[in-house]
Amino acid sequence: MQLKGFLIVLSGPSGAGKNTLMNAVFPTVPNLQYSVSVTTRAPREGEIEGVDYFFRSDEEFDEMIRTGGLLEWAEFCGSRYGTPKSFVDDAIAQGRTVIMDVDIQGASQIRRKMPDAVSIFLLPPTWDDLKKRLVDRGKDPQEAISQRLQKSFEEMRHMIDYDYFIINDQLELAADRLRTIINAEWCRVQRVNLDELQELWKGRKQL
Repeated sequence: MQLKGFLIVLSGPSGAGKNTLMNAVFPTVPNLQYSVSVTTRAPREGEIEGVDYFFRSDEEFDEMIRTGGLLEWAEFCGSRYGTPKSFVDDAIAQGRTVIMDVDIQGASQIRRKMPDAVSIFLLPPTWDDLKKRLVDRGKDPQEAISQRLQKSFEEMRHMIDYDYFIINDQLELAADRLRTIINAEWCRVQRVNLDELQELWKGRKQL
């Protein structure tokens, strides 16, 4: 009996460890599917269509917006990125858990279009830990780090809009928490096709 799949939306401040956490659970969770985004930027060397991104022209992206083909979208560094609704719907129909990491604006857009999506907010253990992670990355100048920290403070106030939260204090513990949430969601009655379940029990003799 195939259960109905569902969508997990993972958000959290920059430096909370969203990608690291997802990579930790993928090898241990069956039927877990990462949501492939669509983008208007050109492919980089080694990137594969349908694996890294769906690469589309500006005109094609505009058409997806017009026809409701995107669950959410945003512009970054002159290119647009979005979540194709058909990809998510198809994976869910196949009984998969689809997971994506988006910012709070993207998560808000998705909740309006898919109110049954499961939303999780990922937190660093402390403010100092978050600051240290951003500094240790060595990717941004101090001014950019300060801006990210300010944005993170504002984002944390939106945690109340989410279904679950995970504190990423130790990666394996955080991964266990995410796996627990996924397993619990699979046990929801709404994931079961009740007609199919009743069919399985037809004709059974009473004890």
